[in-house]
Order: sequence, then C-alpha cells, then structure tokens
Amino acid sequence: MVDEHLRALPIADKVIKDFYGRIVNFVEKGSFAFGKELQLHVMEFKPTKPFRSPLTFEETMHSAVLTILDFLERKYDAMLLGTGMHPLLKLEETGVWPHRHRQIYQAYSKIFNLKQHGWLNIQSFQLNLPYFSEERAILTHNMLANICAYLPAVAASSPIYEGRIGEYVDNRLYFYMENQKEVPSIAGAIIPEYAASFRQYRREVIERYSSDLAKAGADKCLLNKEWINSRAVVLRFDKKALEIRVMDEQECIKSDVALSCFIRALLRGFQKERIPLLPTETLVRDFKSIIKDGLAAKVSHPAGSSAKKVLEYFFKIAGKYSSPEEKEYL
Repeated sequence: MVDEHLRALPIADKVIKDFYGRIVNFVEKGSFAFGKELQLHVMEFKPTKPFRSPLTFEETMHSAVLTILDFLERKYDAMLLGTGMHPLLKLEETGVWPHRHRQIYQAYSKIFNLKQHGWLNIQSFQLNLPYFSEERAILTHNMLANICAYLPAVAASSPIYEGRIGEYVDNRLYFYMENQKEVPSIAGAIIPEYAASFRQYRREVIERYSSDLAKAGADKCLLNKEWINSRAVVLRFDKKALEIRVMDEQECIKSDVALSCFIRALLRGFQKERIPLLPTETLVRDFKSIIKDGLAAKVSHPAGSSAKKVLEYFFKIAGKYSSPEEKEYL
C-alpha cells in the first residue's frame, strides 16, 4: 500500500479495522479473502476456494484488488503497488504486524534479524497445486525443482530497491536466500532436494530444520511446522498441495495467471515426454546465475547455454500441452 508519491503506508491493521470493524488476520468477502502479512505495508489476497479455471482465477483476484483499491482510494487516498519488492522503501518506514499471531513473528525475531529487506520488503506470488496421492506429489515436487530453478528468468519483478538498481535481476530472491542464514536448513539451497517419499521428506527436511531451530533456541511455535520450510517448492500436507514460492509478485493479476498456466502446462509436458531431471547441483548453480542475470544468465541445461534458450524450450513444451484456455494466457 502506497500514497501518491509511492511512499509505503504501514496501515494494514488500520485498513482491516476500518473495513471490517475490528482487527483480524483475514477478512473473507465472498470468493476472496484479504488480510495481514508480516509487513505492515503489505496486504495479502487469496481465494476462499481453489480456482476451477484460469479465467475464474483472473476474475476473482481482479475483483479482490479492485474492491480494496477502491476502499484505499476513498478512505486514505492510497493505492496498491505490485512487484516483488517496494522499489523505494527504507526499512525504518515499515514494521512488523503487532496483533494476533504476533508471537510467531516475535519467535522469529529471537533467531533472525527481521530488520532487513529479506523480511520487511519482499513479496512473492505463491501458487498452490493440489495432489491426490503420495506418488503423484513426489513426482510433481521433483519436476517442479527442475522448473523453479529457471522460473525467475521470467518471473523476476524486483530489480530496484531503496531507489537504486540492485546487483540482481531478482533482488527479492537474493535477500530471501540470506534472511535465515542463521539456520540454513530452513531454506536449504532454495531449489529443493529431490524427495523419494513423504516419510523421507519429513525426516530429512522438516525434522532437520526443526532440530536446528531447537538448537538455536527457537520457541515451540516454530518447531515441526511445514510452513516454516522456505524452499522454492514446499509440500503442504495440511493443504494436500505443493506450494511454489519462487515467483516474485507480478505487476498485474493477468501475469500471475499467465505464470500459473505456464507451470501447469509445463508439468504436463515434463510428465508426458519423460524429460530427464537434472542433478540438484546443476539446478542450484543455474538458479543462482539466473537470479543475478535473468534471461541473459549462463546455464548448464541440455536445452541451451543461456536462460533465454531454456525458457524458449520450456515455452514450446507448455504450448504443446496447454489447454485452449491456458493458451489464451501464454
């Protein structure tokens, strides 16, 4: 939320109270909900049920944005700004949500320094894909690792922060990689390790970072929670979904929908054409190159030596396996 000069407005709690009558974490309004994030200048939007089509996705979330945008304009002469980072924000200009569930953020602050861009000035577009069996979930997770390593080449929207061009095309992901370095097992190398089963995933990922957090003195509210996992792809057993966290928030809803259609169609192609999965070390190396140099990044992919060539290859596959409605967004 920003004013006419693009200054961040840390008023999420005030907006919720003025809209709903009291401060709550989320307000449900028909097919969508809006509510708090860690940062007081950020408002999160999400659907109240899974989308059945890309068009429903676009119409629902566009309506959500217009509803809150109209309220912000009338009440505060304010507006919404998309993208993965606020391009001008100084850290002292915002704060952390101080109301219900604040104990979670307080627990985080005992272990990590929240006064950094990696906490106070990043916003991702999170996509949840359902799974219906363990076998399918594991297969999709591993294919997504091979896709998410290259997604920032087309999903980055954070080249600027504190009013200057950063060293990375995707500065959000750079800061995201650094924000929990005190407990490295929470995020790993961002690109997830391959999983063989739910049991192995719980043991080698969730139990490991929970143990490391406990050793660091973390409160119990942070232990054995799957949402603590900060990798690019997270198995959310509570939702029966795979949560993709590697994409920057885009500048418009249509771009969010386009990325979703691209990923869904690409997954179909990966499965139907049995595209070989690359070594995790290669994916991590290419990912780091891409968040710095975007489409111009040098990579070690069989489809080409640049991120641009890999995405062109991915786009051909997605185009081949997309539905007619998905093609409208590609």
